[in-house]
Amino acid sequence: MDTTLQWFTKRMEESGIPLSSLQLEQFETYYRILVEWNEKMNLTGITERDAVYEKHFFDSVSLALFTDLKNVARLADIGSGAGFPSIPLKICFPHLKVTIVDSLNKRIQFLKHLTEQIGVNDVDCLHGRAEDIAQQQGQRDSYDLVTARAVARLNVLNEFCLPFVKKGGLFAAMKGAQSDEEVNEAAYSLKELRGQMVGQHRFTLPNEGSERHIVLIEKRDATPRKYPRKAGIPLKQPLLSTSK
Repeated sequence: MDTTLQWFTKRMEESGIPLSSLQLEQFETYYRILVEWNEKMNLTGITERDAVYEKHFFDSVSLALFTDLKNVARLADIGSGAGFPSIPLKICFPHLKVTIVDSLNKRIQFLKHLTEQIGVNDVDCLHGRAEDIAQQQGQRDSYDLVTARAVARLNVLNEFCLPFVKKGGLFAAMKGAQSDEEVNEAAYSLKELRGQMVGQHRFTLPNEGSERHIVLIEKRDATPRKYPRKAGIPLKQPLLSTSK
């Protein structure tokens, strides 16, 4: 076993997520396909193997350190890009029924090919805008856990993601930088979307040391029908207490 797989396996085991040889093989296939497809389309700026394992795979699975994935049945990943965090989580927790939403069809094609090649079932890849798909029956107020690993501000992510969460479920915003100002600014959107912050976790990646934040928000009630607003509006006019 090479040094990348050694530290990854060791770190995962220390995190309470021991990996089988099949799961390690799935991560290796994921890495190979990611790099192959990245030559044809822009999936990630990170292609060096050690960095992919740390900044994409380990970072994605870190969500399991702060939420009990064993008790999650349905997970939705909004704006998944190259499949982060949902595909690494699916590899580690095969029981998950995963829905991935992405607005770029090329990325959806990549994800369909990827899930077929690594041999995972119960992954539904949907092409469309989160604002549109969240209005559909079977999507709205339906998921135990919704994730977004994104650069958008929290008040925007709330409107993209909370409509998918069922009452009593969780939205986990996985972010790099995080400021108190951004959290305070999100208070109005939480109230409007029936969410309540229940945890904020900060950690650093084990080798490279960059900072990560996970904000956990519980859905307290069904999303009001007017949310999410039409595609494009949440980004242009984020929910703020001055919003009309």
